[in-house]
Amino acid sequence: MPIDLEIARAATLRPIGGIAERAGIPAEALEPYGKHKAKIAPDFVAEASGRAPGKLVLVTGISPTPAGEGKTTTTIGLGDALNALGTRTMIALREPSLGPCFGVKGGATGGGYAQVLPMEDINLHFTGDFHAITSANNLLSAMIDNHLYWGNELGLDPRRVTWRRAMDMNDRNLRDCVVGLGGASQGVVREDGFDITVASEVMAVFCLAKSLPELQERLGRMIVGRTRDGRAVTARDLKADGAMTVLLKEALSPNLVQTIEGSPALVHGGPFANIAHGCNSVVATRLALGLADVVVTEAGFGADLGAEKFLDIKCRQAGLEPGACVIVATVRALKMHGGVAKADLGREDVAAVQRGVVNLARHVENMQKFGLPVVVALNKFTSDTPAEIAAVQAAMERLGTEAILCTHWGDGAAGARDLALAVKARLDGGAARFAPLYPDAMPLADKLRTIAREIYRAADVSIPAPAAQKLARWEQEGFGHLPVCVAKTQYSFTADPTQLGAPSGHVLPLRDVRLSAGAGFVVAICGEIMTMPGLPRRPAAETIGLDAEGNIDGLF
Repeated sequence: MPIDLEIARAATLRPIGGIAERAGIPAEALEPYGKHKAKIAPDFVAEASGRAPGKLVLVTGISPTPAGEGKTTTTIGLGDALNALGTRTMIALREPSLGPCFGVKGGATGGGYAQVLPMEDINLHFTGDFHAITSANNLLSAMIDNHLYWGNELGLDPRRVTWRRAMDMNDRNLRDCVVGLGGASQGVVREDGFDITVASEVMAVFCLAKSLPELQERLGRMIVGRTRDGRAVTARDLKADGAMTVLLKEALSPNLVQTIEGSPALVHGGPFANIAHGCNSVVATRLALGLADVVVTEAGFGADLGAEKFLDIKCRQAGLEPGACVIVATVRALKMHGGVAKADLGREDVAAVQRGVVNLARHVENMQKFGLPVVVALNKFTSDTPAEIAAVQAAMERLGTEAILCTHWGDGAAGARDLALAVKARLDGGAARFAPLYPDAMPLADKLRTIAREIYRAADVSIPAPAAQKLARWEQEGFGHLPVCVAKTQYSFTADPTQLGAPSGHVLPLRDVRLSAGAGFVVAICGEIMTMPGLPRRPAAETIGLDAEGNIDGLF
């Protein structure tokens, strides 16, 4: 089989106007970025978003492994298959970050014959949304330091500035730094640091705002630091919210692209799910729901992270009610959760599948706690044996669901037809009774404990005194109603990435908490997770370049 890039390059792309017409978007609402991608005009976005919504399907996955699961690929394959069945369907995805593209994970446009196109554009600069978000973030940083330099009339304490700079790249050397060195003319010396753009609060605000006015309001209430007497200083206090909104004005319009099979897809926004809330923009999701009978969307990493945040944060804030959930797994990944090394995954090992399927089972049980009917998409590899597949299917039957074998990577829509039929049956059955995991009125520490106990199966959460003091202060300041966004390793239900399978009874180690007042949640940083990742020993960037014809080579 050809690789993903070769498949993408060989595909025949339709003019973006034809894709828009299929989606019900008029030509006058299209703002083309070349021949094959476009933004959608704000006036049409507002009008379409106000229509009666279609049904929403969430695609999530098991705890990820180096063996691969195929969550984005399944989202695309399912969307194509539903369209092939005659169900008017749109796909809503996140934009990829440059960090993983040049690091180890690779791009995020699907794979095989279930991809969104143009693959190279989407994985790299695309329409410039992430650059705009980075610029808005760093404009605020510049205005903070400028305010300190010119007399600091707000009394902002340089030691208590919590706002960090951002860049869309993995660079561990920038996690912590000192700015303002070089004498008085260079500014005020203070400690600073960088987060990757997809972990910044500006990205979260961007993805949760429903309109430009709401975007500015949310930007304005972001807290950048405190005065010596503890008073919060916001971006609005610094008069930065207007200029930041100007930088984000064009970016807030959703991006329209297509799948290999011509299904319309909105690719917009991209917070990480292990250190942020892991969902595409509310603007794009609401637009898709106004245009289609069914919308298939995806949340990052495993269901313990992306799906929980989608349901407890995005759906809570945007008023969304999903009708079904698809959990993606592979036999290979389940064998890794069962203790098999990556090099040995090609050999049949039913016992390992039976040991590892507990990870999938827990994710299924967790999604059922939210009142969602669940279907498992079992992506097939050629090395999978009938006995291994049967072991997974039997385990899912015991949970009252089914594991459906999928081959959309190699077969496109046809390979996800059975999955589409199962999802459609659940949507038509109307069995969903969605409810968030915890109420708004619950104290912040109890919200964190609820997530830890119910989703991670932890015995408790270790909350250090400084973090407990912050939580108490924020509740006194009126932020106690906010949901909690957990930042932790994606590889385990614990904070230890080596603990695979379905561990229970552990204590979740809380390291710090951050208030994202603009985004409307509290970030709980657990274990050793970093908001600025580093590159691996052999980053993907080493093998990316241009061939003799000027085509991009090595991107995956």
